[in-house]
Amino acid sequence: MYLTEEHHMIRKTVRDFAEREIKPVAKELDEKGEFSLDLTAKMGELGLFGLRTAQAYGGQDMDTLAYVIAVEELARVDSSQAATIAAHTSLGVGPIMNYGTPEQKQKYLPMLATGHALWAFGLTEPDAGSDSRGTKTVARLEDDHWIITGSKIFITNGASSINKGATVQVVTGEVNGKKEFSTILVEADTPGFKRVPMHGKMMWRASDTAQLFFDECRVPAANILGKRGEGSKIMLSTLDSGRLAIGAMGLGLAQGAFEMALSYARARKQFGKPIAQFQVNAFKLADMATKIELARNLLYKGAWLKSNDKPYEKEAAMAKLYCSEIAREVADEAVQLHGGYGLMKDYDIERFYRDQRLLQIGEGTSEIQRMVISRYIGCFE
Repeated sequence: MYLTEEHHMIRKTVRDFAEREIKPVAKELDEKGEFSLDLTAKMGELGLFGLRTAQAYGGQDMDTLAYVIAVEELARVDSSQAATIAAHTSLGVGPIMNYGTPEQKQKYLPMLATGHALWAFGLTEPDAGSDSRGTKTVARLEDDHWIITGSKIFITNGASSINKGATVQVVTGEVNGKKEFSTILVEADTPGFKRVPMHGKMMWRASDTAQLFFDECRVPAANILGKRGEGSKIMLSTLDSGRLAIGAMGLGLAQGAFEMALSYARARKQFGKPIAQFQVNAFKLADMATKIELARNLLYKGAWLKSNDKPYEKEAAMAKLYCSEIAREVADEAVQLHGGYGLMKDYDIERFYRDQRLLQIGEGTSEIQRMVISRYIGCFE
């Protein structure tokens, strides 16, 4: 119903690329915890970093559904590379494209569509996760510059050598006794801005995760994104869109885990026959396939609604919640079907089992998604 020939072409192109270029090196990159500049450049050559960017700025200007399919197909092979694309597109490029001035768009978007430059989204802080309004990073206006002090944590694409900056939520004062939030574009080479890679992760080990530190960081006043005081609105609307990409990561991971489980169950023999032929395992696989199909339909509906400029926020929250939860369930059952081998790093399902765990936490926990959904269905006035 939702898919066009262009969507089918995107799926085939990205799947072929992921199988050919990413799959052979995914295990090694995970083991080393290494962000790959080479793969990032290749994804850029394929046009994946400019999928949602307007053609006037060097992008592909494709719809949300095409973008979701691309992220899904990357996650089917490796969540780390999918995370690099998703965070850059939804969280990095999205706010600039939607709220930037013509000058800001012209300055940043062309380079961000190439795969040779990444942009980050600075919202989460050590004491401000689910409560985004708990931001403590502050900015004061002096001599036509913003002076920023504070820190951010768990920022994807924030510390690699090709990171060019971040969109940062800061407190710029008070209005009627409440914090005033604004968003500021901070370039990577700005004095007082320090980017520190975070290592030792359980999941997405080949993606770049950073802490950001601002020590009297001096940024031109013209770098404010949107209007002063619109920071919370900009950040939350960006997260609405980002939920579809995280849903796509959950869907792709579930699909990949299911395919591994089915292949293994058909090849592995016990008691004289493939374990897929035992009813208990056949029913597991049937349930997995059904859940994945339901997740795909929900996610694609949300993407279609956004692509057609219809209200999509409720469906985005539902898709992020359901796809994340299904990724957990399918990965867990896939490990169970692999038995002891599923616990060994020689088998990709071990990596998938670790990678899925972030999906119920990142860009709004499953609990937060349920709060969002409960408001949309009328539980709260």
